[in-house]
Amino acid sequence: MKTPDSRFFCPLIQTGNITLDENESSHAVRVCRACEGDVLQLSDGVGHFADAVIEVADAKACVVRVDKVIEAERPRPKVSLGIACLKDDALEEVVFHAAQTEIDKIIFLRTDFSQEPKNSDLKKTVRRAELKSLVSLKQSKKAWITNIEGPIEFDKWLATYQGDLILCDIDGERHLDLSGSDDATPVTLLVGPEGGFSPREIEAIKAFRNGKVHLLNLGNTRLRARTAAVIALGKIL
Repeated sequence: MKTPDSRFFCPLIQTGNITLDENESSHAVRVCRACEGDVLQLSDGVGHFADAVIEVADAKACVVRVDKVIEAERPRPKVSLGIACLKDDALEEVVFHAAQTEIDKIIFLRTDFSQEPKNSDLKKTVRRAELKSLVSLKQSKKAWITNIEGPIEFDKWLATYQGDLILCDIDGERHLDLSGSDDATPVTLLVGPEGGFSPREIEAIKAFRNGKVHLLNLGNTRLRARTAAVIALGKIL
């Protein structure tokens, strides 16, 4: 029996027979050419895996058998990314790269200098970002899917947030030591739009009292927002 080098998404993994949805069925049977008796690796994005034997190789409704559900060894990540809304397809590009890492969620923030139209609800962008996050879950073989939240006004989000913050700032530390942080405390990395957060927003972040505030320096060169997000994640994960 062969195993396609990919995971397949199944929102409810349990022992017994399971019918995969049409997208996953088509990918397994048509793209990977999986047949009856072959083994598929399933993930539900919330910390469960399973090896599933194909019982019916139907490209529209593939039926698999699960004998054992496996729990993820590591808990859900506590680090999230809060990034200002960007123009064009920049947000999708950030999700494509960031969601391959072990982060809890990506929050799209409407800031003073956000570049997307102020009257946009970003529904299409959010939906495409969710699909990219799902692809990243399967491709990177993570246990936990990276959730997509927003868009939300930055001030509203900051007023309700409980946890630690990491702000990308030229006056920050080159290397942060987060080893002393409480493992249960959420941490959100904040990346502004092109040009950064406004002075008002920076002051609000530095005055935050519902958790610790860390400043992270990303180097001597000026980075695009989409690049800064990925570089910053690489420094703290």
